[in-house]
Parts: sequence; C-alpha cells; structure tokens
Amino acid sequence: MTITTAPSAAPETSPRRGRKNNPEKTRENILQAAISEFVQQGLAGARVDAIAERTQTSKRMIYYYFNSKEELYVEVLEKLYGDIRSTESNLHLAELEPRTGIRRLVEFTFDHHDRNVDFVRIVCNENMHHGEYVKQSSAIRSMNKTVLQALDEILRRGATEGLFRKGLEALDVHLLISSFCFYRVSNRHTFGEIFQVDFEDQAVKARHKEMICESVLRYLQA
Repeated sequence: MTITTAPSAAPETSPRRGRKNNPEKTRENILQAAISEFVQQGLAGARVDAIAERTQTSKRMIYYYFNSKEELYVEVLEKLYGDIRSTESNLHLAELEPRTGIRRLVEFTFDHHDRNVDFVRIVCNENMHHGEYVKQSSAIRSMNKTVLQALDEILRRGATEGLFRKGLEALDVHLLISSFCFYRVSNRHTFGEIFQVDFEDQAVKARHKEMICESVLRYLQA
C-alpha cells in the first residue's frame, strides 16, 4: 500500500517591494548632473550618455523628461537663474531702510556668485552662444524682472527720503552690482595669476565686498 502525503505548504514570502517612483526627485537629479556636465564640457561637448551615467539612469529617461539636450540646457539655465531670484525674494528688501536694503542686496549678490561658480560658468557659456537659449525662455525674462522691481522700489524710497539722488535706473544699478560680483569669479584665474591675487583669501573677499558696497552706496547718495 502506497501512502501519499500532501505537498507541504510553500513558505510565506513577503510581497516584493517595488521601486518608488519619485518624478520630482528624478528630474532634480538629472538637472544637477546636467549642470556639472554643461559646466565641464559646454553645451556642444556635453553628452546625454554622461549625464545618464552620473544619475544612474538611462538616456531614454532623460529624453522622457526633457525631450532633447538643448531643452535640458534651457531648463538648467532656468533653474540657476531661478535659484538666485527666489533667494533674493527672501531678503525682504521692502522692509529695510533703503541704504540697509542696498547693502544687503550687494552682499547677497557677492556671496551668491562667490559660492555658485557653476552659475557664473554657465552664464559665460551662454554668452558664447550669444544668449541663444536664454531667448527661448520666457520664464527667465519674467523671473529676472523681480529683482528690478525690488531695486526700483528701494531707489524710489531712498530718493523720497533724500538719501539717494533722483532719476536712478534700477537696471543700471543692477548692472553695476552684478558686474563686479560676476567678474571677480569669471576672471579669477587669469586676473589672479597676472596680479597674484588669491580670490579665495577671506581677507580679500571681505575687502572686495566692502568696496563694492561703498562704491554702490556712494554712487546712489544724494
């Protein structure tokens, strides 16, 4: 007589965990990797394969989010300009005495450029393209109006209170502030080598920051 036994029950297994899909995080990771690639290689030399490798994703995924390398580059520009403009909005310049507001804006611009070399390099690269890709972004033009509006408000208040001279153009003052802060980063290697200046030296930074603050305030004063 043959005795048959029922097959033993299979051991219970926990359900397999699927990979959590976080589109916003994936998109942000791609943008961060693209910044590094565009800074190092420029738009022409940048490779989508390299960006995919940096993010451990695929070219197909990158094209899913951004369609093309050029569109990704435009979004990198929008992100970098957006970062500085959104941080500027947290300065609450309208709540400050005009001279204090100008000083805070100058110090912020100085520190932002000094700490965000990638922003300066990408802007230099875009100027080599004659602003071709900035032209494609209405968002960049729109977000950059905010700093002019905030600056214009400070200048008007300062003029009303007799602190600043009348007829100042916000765009001109913005250019004055940006030019010094940008140049000392964009040309730090050539200028630093020719004149043997260490732009990373904290004493040099402090001296330059105070110099641009004083220069701007003296230009504005009534």
